[in-house]
Amino acid sequence: MKIAIIGVGNLGYSIALGIVGQSDIDVESLYLSKRNTSTLSLFEHIPNVTITSDNLEAVKNSNVIILAVQPGQFDNVVESIKPVLDPKQHCIVSAVTGRNIEHIENLIGKEYPIIRSMPNTAISVSQSMTCLSANKLGQENINCGKQIFNSLGKTLYIEEDLMQAATVICASGIAFWMRLIRATSQGAVQLGFDAAEAQELAMQTALGAASLLVKSETSHPEQEIDKVTTPMGCTISGLNEMEHQGMSSALIRGLVKSYEKINEIKN
Repeated sequence: MKIAIIGVGNLGYSIALGIVGQSDIDVESLYLSKRNTSTLSLFEHIPNVTITSDNLEAVKNSNVIILAVQPGQFDNVVESIKPVLDPKQHCIVSAVTGRNIEHIENLIGKEYPIIRSMPNTAISVSQSMTCLSANKLGQENINCGKQIFNSLGKTLYIEEDLMQAATVICASGIAFWMRLIRATSQGAVQLGFDAAEAQELAMQTALGAASLLVKSETSHPEQEIDKVTTPMGCTISGLNEMEHQGMSSALIRGLVKSYEKINEIKN
């Protein structure tokens, strides 16, 4: 693949790190395009990486174009590179929030393979859950999108009409899980640990819980819960009290509320 990343801010930078850090991605060249290239010094001496402030140069020398600009800049950037885009050469991968495939097709035409991606902020530590959707031509090229974003966590191909819901679960979900970790830390402080110890306990326990499900693959959360609950024990007492106070209900209601809000913003 010959890849260009247009807009190497926080997201584009993380994608670039993921690409250069994975040996299983066959990248012939990587162009990083940004107005102010001074923040890209880390990539200066990496083989096959070219740093430029010229979007047209980056596009001309690549076949996979990753758009990672700010939403407000999106239309202008796409219009500016449109003269050098070629449907026989280029696959467009958008990582821009709020710009659906139809919007992109209206800008450049329906003859291009277009893949829409929705990573989350954990992409900076290569643990993103990235959802992908595509137009018909993009589906034929979906493996290039999966290759890129699997190097930064995991990917799931979904229908585009689920992208709003995926944003709530995966992008807003980072904030929801952070709040749960914070609450666990606060409880640990109340039980006698200092703040640093409390946060370490909460973080590692949350990571361990997720890892149990990831590693077992077939395990359901309730199966793992059953392993640590005993009759009349402290775990079931705590779980029941949390449920009496509406823990599961509050989380579900929060997800639904976020979904309603994101659709309100969209409309």
